[in-house]
Amino acid sequence: MTSLDTTRDILGELIAHPTVSADSNLEMMAWMANYLEDAGAQVELMHDDTGLKANLFATVGPERPGGIMLSGHSDVVPVEDQPWSSDPFAMREHDGLLYGRGACDMKGFIAACLAMAPDWTGRKLTRPIHFAFTHDEEVGCLGAQSLAEVLKGREARPSVAVVGEPTSMRIIEGHKGCCEYHVTFTGREGHGSQPALGVNAVEYATRYVARLMELREALTHRAPPGGRFEPPWTTINLGRLSGGYVPNVIPGLAEVMWEMRPVQQSDMDFVKRAIADYVEDILLPEMRRTCPEAAIHTTVLGEVAGLEPMDDNAARRMVAELTGANGADLVAFGTEAGLFQQIGMDVVICGPGSIEQAHKPDEFVSLTQLNTCLAMLHGLGDRLTAHGRG
Repeated sequence: MTSLDTTRDILGELIAHPTVSADSNLEMMAWMANYLEDAGAQVELMHDDTGLKANLFATVGPERPGGIMLSGHSDVVPVEDQPWSSDPFAMREHDGLLYGRGACDMKGFIAACLAMAPDWTGRKLTRPIHFAFTHDEEVGCLGAQSLAEVLKGREARPSVAVVGEPTSMRIIEGHKGCCEYHVTFTGREGHGSQPALGVNAVEYATRYVARLMELREALTHRAPPGGRFEPPWTTINLGRLSGGYVPNVIPGLAEVMWEMRPVQQSDMDFVKRAIADYVEDILLPEMRRTCPEAAIHTTVLGEVAGLEPMDDNAARRMVAELTGANGADLVAFGTEAGLFQQIGMDVVICGPGSIEQAHKPDEFVSLTQLNTCLAMLHGLGDRLTAHGRG
């Protein structure tokens, strides 16, 4: 059986596990753990606090720092209300395309990595190859955040990571971060004819938004020189502003939902510090002069670091040599890559399938794309054998 045949079979097994983010991924993780253990890998399952989700981290090759990590997320988006042509959790093949939820995002890459494991364990590798399969990427990269914390404390952590999101096997070296927040304002209701006796939560919410808009303007002047993102600066978007009921009642509750797409960590720090200072030094003291129990509460819906392009990137060099690519691009969508970059790894994104198919009905990955991915992984094994360059 060829590695492509094996990949096809494994992908069918993975798709048959409906690992929608709202549900447990433990059955699929257990299947992959057994497969990798049978192939000779050292396997760890790392459960979250609920016990219903897990990350899988496995290693083949020598125990030493500086390995190569192949990363993918196990969760998929829901299929409800999507017009699928067939069962989304039963892989269907037609005209060289493999259909099913997660086929390209991103079980195709995971299947290719698993298919290569028996070959790699049979070699004398000069550096370890790590498999890192996470939970809950689609809802805030929760699994990758906890995995990064674990790896940060290990002496033998990987130095290079390839995140196999669907890029049509193009090398991606950068994307913006994504930070989402829900802010609630609690004031004091009262009659509209006596505004001084109440604390108007809507007014304070609009002042908060006005400050965000000032920061949004300031960010346009902080774009890194030669930035390649479009636009090249960090953006802020107001997604929701709500509160109040009728014109003659002082509203006691309001909410704001907003997002930030940072191009660099310093912008994220700048905005968070500035808005927190405005809340603590200006808004809350004013609210509490009339209503001591007034509050402004911020819930972090998700803070996912961006992947910042680097002049010197060992992952980019390695994947370029393996694929023959002579350039690297940026993308608009977010991934787990920045979390691994933050703990010191060189990272790129490169995987089979197109993001154009992700999250859509009749999601697919082509056999051609899987074969190209397998060629890259075969080359990785050759590169890391004792007689290779290491």
